[in-house]
Amino acid sequence: MTNEVTTVEKLIQPDSLATEIANKAAQWKKARYTKEEQWQEVRNYVFATDTRTTTNAKLPWRNSTTRPKLCQIRDNLHANYMAALFPTERWFKWQAGNSESATQKKASAIEAYMRTKLRDMQFEDFISQALLDYIDYGNCFATVEYVTEKTVLDAGEENVVYIGPRPVRISPVDIVFDITAPTFQRAPKILRLLLSFGDVKKYISTMPMAERELYSQVLSKAKENRENSKMLDKSDLDKGSAFAADGFGTLSSYYDSDMIELLFFEGDLYDKNSDTLYENHRIVVMDRAYVVEKKPVASWFGRSSVVHSGWRKRPDNLMAMGPLDNLVGMQYRIDHLENLKADVFDLIAFPPTKQKGYVEDWNWGPGEKILMAEDADVESLAPPPTVLAADQQIHELEMQMEEMAGAPKEAMGIRSPGEKTAFEVDKLTNAASRMFEAKIAQFERTFLEPLLNALLEVARRNLDASDVARTVDDDYGVVEFMTITKEDLTAKGKLVPMGARHFATKNKLVQNLTMFSQMPLYQDPAVSVHFSGWQMARVLEDAMDLNEYKIVQKDIRIAEQLETQQLAATAQEQLLSSSMVPTEAPDDADLMNEIPQAGPTPA
Repeated sequence: MTNEVTTVEKLIQPDSLATEIANKAAQWKKARYTKEEQWQEVRNYVFATDTRTTTNAKLPWRNSTTRPKLCQIRDNLHANYMAALFPTERWFKWQAGNSESATQKKASAIEAYMRTKLRDMQFEDFISQALLDYIDYGNCFATVEYVTEKTVLDAGEENVVYIGPRPVRISPVDIVFDITAPTFQRAPKILRLLLSFGDVKKYISTMPMAERELYSQVLSKAKENRENSKMLDKSDLDKGSAFAADGFGTLSSYYDSDMIELLFFEGDLYDKNSDTLYENHRIVVMDRAYVVEKKPVASWFGRSSVVHSGWRKRPDNLMAMGPLDNLVGMQYRIDHLENLKADVFDLIAFPPTKQKGYVEDWNWGPGEKILMAEDADVESLAPPPTVLAADQQIHELEMQMEEMAGAPKEAMGIRSPGEKTAFEVDKLTNAASRMFEAKIAQFERTFLEPLLNALLEVARRNLDASDVARTVDDDYGVVEFMTITKEDLTAKGKLVPMGARHFATKNKLVQNLTMFSQMPLYQDPAVSVHFSGWQMARVLEDAMDLNEYKIVQKDIRIAEQLETQQLAATAQEQLLSSSMVPTEAPDDADLMNEIPQAGPTPA
């Protein structure tokens, strides 16, 4: 056996550093095997059309109906999260870090550039997918890249599709990291990418020439290994289990698949073989055997650009828990009761029978006659109808699941029972949505904000020439195009998303102002005289996101009324003037025609 393993290692000739990274990836992957099984169970329940694909399939029921409550909670959370993150088009702003970066020109350039790029890259669709990971897995991951996408037309002319930063989703099953690290930023992490040979060639073509040569050499070596492996027996080749990629099972299956696995390590790594510490490095391993890239992480932040957010954080564990994880058992119970109730209905409609004595064969149905001996009897064994009370239990379970996931019924437009005043309704709504607001604010703070700034950073670092950003003139609403240079994006500060964190605060502020304006205390002249109407209007403008419409201006109502009165007076004067103009005098010829002509005197 040792000779067989040695033969495989001679065939592959792995780098010691690559083998160490591959072993670490396998170790971290194995440590969370139970967690991945839980993810799969949640996924089965979310997308189930019946109980045959879930753990409820083990129960001996004839019916296999599933009530998709878990799926409904998922969709409800996703819809409300999206509405809170992007309430308006201008859902983020530039927050300067010094006086030089606080100018209006700098802020306008950065915001216009990012707003243009986010619209072109369909950023909201990307965040929608990230939120689904946030709900399904309890963890979402992403990184950024700078891309240049071009197409070649029939005439040989190049057409630029998109140039700029772009977020990249990382599936939670394709990244492993040290979950015991103090923070995710400081945790060493390994991303796994599985590509075909054609995809690898395309990936290499986008690299600088110095890196492209090393990748090409290793790719040629990988092809050579696949050819040489055909000379070995598959059973011998599979002894090299350390080189097998996840999802393929054996090394022979991996080589036969014509796929290439890339492992991207980012963080601090100590190589014990060479006694070298690679601090904040990016190391790329191909085929779990060859190092094709080894350099410090390219980021002005001095750290990896991979961002992570977890729904329910655990102490001393970076792998968070999802909102659906501990609801699977309740979904199991709901499906159990639903199918139990259906089976009871079947038993009531078609109950089993107990026969006593001699009874001839008979068919179950209305109006059927049963012939039997004199001392024989037939009795149906219907279950007690009290079992049908399962509907109430199912309803209570579904209500509890909504509340435990942080999605109260008020968020769906369903009012809780009982008579309440307007103040009580607002108070209950704010309290019921507090968990929801905390979770989406956490996503915005730990995922969306660092991702936005990572996109801006990679744009600053890679923008060589100038770019164009689309803006809208606030006064006239005319679309303008601004030329953006690298200097325009270079500033000290950060982009801050304002959607979720101010969504509930602004709603509560508007509710409080509305209720206060209706209170007798505000109607008291001794109190209202101290409230500024102009400042109240500005607060409402900001709280209701009316800034871009320019409808709040100092004393604008008086000016508009004066202008209206002036126009009305002018129109009245014109009407009077037109009514007083004399009619046109007739000329002499018309007068002569109107004078009667002299004729013969009648006799």
